Amino acid sequence: MLHSASGFRGIRVGAVAGAPARHEPLDGGAAQPRICVTYRCAKGHETALVFAQLPEEQIPGVWDCRRCGGAATRDESRFALEDEPAEGFKSHLEYVKERRSSQDAEDVLAGALERLRARGALPDELLGDA
Repeated sequence: MLHSASGFRGIRVGAVAGAPARHEPLDGGAAQPRICVTYRCAKGHETALVFAQLPEEQIPGVWDCRRCGGAATRDESRFALEDEPAEGFKSHLEYVKERRSSQDAEDVLAGALERLRARGALPDELLGDA
């Protein structure tokens, strides 16, 4: 159906005419059964994931916690067995600080500001360090 604003309104890119919608099974049958698995980390955070109904040995026993990044397990008795990572997660800034000294960072910043000022994109009085 054509629309005044767009000739392809409501049509997914790459869709074949007469094909079933993406969320419908191709064979017309029911979707595969699924199970919800809850993982808990040592800090008490819960992460609930949905898996296809698989044999028990195919479902991961350990998953990364979404909140703190620690190891989350299905069995709370395994918390004592899990070793906490020595450093935990690092932010992008922490990785940058490992690679560059503060003098290197100041040099990079000064160069970037100089290029912006040369293009006229950054006035000298904006930062007050002219």
